[in-house]
Amino acid sequence: MNDFYEHHKGSIKFGYRCFDRILLNGLIQPFQQPERVIGFFNAYRDGARVTRNKLRDIAEQFQNWVKNRSEKWGAPIVEAPAGRRDDFVDSYFKHVKPDQVMVILRAREPARILIAIGKEDRWHLQFAQRWIVQYNFYINDARWGRMFVRVCPYLPFSARVCLNHHHWLAQRLRKEKVGFQQCSNAFLKCSDPRKLQQLADSLSARDLLTCGQKWLACFTPFFKDSERKQAGCQHRLFFSQVEYCDNLIFHRRAALDQLGERLLDANRTIGQPNKITVIFGRKVTKQYKGKLQTVIEDIDLPKPVIRSHYGHGFIKQYVRDHLCLRTEPATNDVTDYAIKKAVENLPQLRERLDSICDHYLNIQQDILETFVDRGQLRKLAEPTVLPNGKRIPGLKLDQPRQLALMHALVRFAHIAAGNTFHTSDLYPHVLQALHLTPDQYSWASLRYDLSKLKAKNLVQKVAQSCRYCLLAQGYSVCLVFLKLFNRIYAPLTAGLLQPVGGDSKLQREKRSQLDRLYQKIVDNLDLLINELGLKAA
Repeated sequence: MNDFYEHHKGSIKFGYRCFDRILLNGLIQPFQQPERVIGFFNAYRDGARVTRNKLRDIAEQFQNWVKNRSEKWGAPIVEAPAGRRDDFVDSYFKHVKPDQVMVILRAREPARILIAIGKEDRWHLQFAQRWIVQYNFYINDARWGRMFVRVCPYLPFSARVCLNHHHWLAQRLRKEKVGFQQCSNAFLKCSDPRKLQQLADSLSARDLLTCGQKWLACFTPFFKDSERKQAGCQHRLFFSQVEYCDNLIFHRRAALDQLGERLLDANRTIGQPNKITVIFGRKVTKQYKGKLQTVIEDIDLPKPVIRSHYGHGFIKQYVRDHLCLRTEPATNDVTDYAIKKAVENLPQLRERLDSICDHYLNIQQDILETFVDRGQLRKLAEPTVLPNGKRIPGLKLDQPRQLALMHALVRFAHIAAGNTFHTSDLYPHVLQALHLTPDQYSWASLRYDLSKLKAKNLVQKVAQSCRYCLLAQGYSVCLVFLKLFNRIYAPLTAGLLQPVGGDSKLQREKRSQLDRLYQKIVDNLDLLINELGLKAA
């Protein structure tokens, strides 16, 4: 269990973790090479030539099949709306039966299709990206509940399957006769939270494969059963987009609102002053095209969202349904987390996303409240004597180089990379914090400053590698030093020794919360000095 939950568990009714939305790409692997497509028609379709007309006929046959099936299923074919499709199809799911297709949306979308280039007597096949009409089948699956499958009518019949773990859990909870209340896309009440988490953890790759392949086989009538078995003409499923969520359900809305405001206020103070940005991950090279930042934004939700970008995805934190604090990592490319895309890697993906949630919540708790160890601050300032007799200076609260190094260490960096880093990952950020050039602050100086933290067991070198690891207590101590200097000692000293004249004339309601608190401390110090008679002296 993470530090965040342990600290706030008195206000939390229950918590659970599960996947949210899972998007799977479906590919028929034998049809991913033009030569193998021709080989299939030679072996199973009497050597039919795969010409431009043949490809067009296959697509028309699929479209006619959809029209006939829609009448049989009683599922209308409707043009996809410009807005949210999930909201649009709500009305079709009022009266549902198991394994029933409810509605089919037509939409012009990009797809990778097979095209024939050249004349009828001289041609070749190749893949191309085209905008074509695709069909989205919205289904009430017996085990997964509400879901949809998108199928391209052109060879090689690329597909997408969208599943929601919350709907799957609702089906399982009903089967287990566990009482619950599902609001929007979260469980706000549950008579047996432990059972809920057990069911969430029981989701396997087989559950994804069974559901996906069942409907994809239904929606690709081009293939015969014998061809699926002998030629392997069935879709393999790969992760396209994955959302995982940690849900903490609070007893009272007021407690969550107060906590949410503190999180937003604390995260505004992290990162560069010109924008709300925090480094979250790997070293940025010239080839990197994604984002590495943390922003606070509002995406039409009752509360603002703290969103930390990383690679092809992000992790966001927000309040939903008034009582639920959700922390949700999502990615469009699971290889960012060193996980292969095949759905068989679901257990490894769950473990990685679970650890990211823990790291994120631990850091959020460190942001909310950091505790200075009693009697340890003085020891941190004392020199460390190594077993070989070498003396390494201690940590000073006002040493610029040390504070710059700590600043580089705690900027949400190294989380997704397993909390490890090279000195090359830190060097540019330390230079930036110090406003120095490499000539003024060398690599040797950085290694020397890093050795001080290593001597205090705040940083540890990873065995048999050139990487370092920032330990949990090291992160907290770095944050303590930065908070003490940047938020207390430096502002108070500035206010006492060199106050800005305009500040005293500024109306109280126009000052920030931090400025009001600092001013209150200054005023109380003045009263104390005056009471002791030191001011007159």
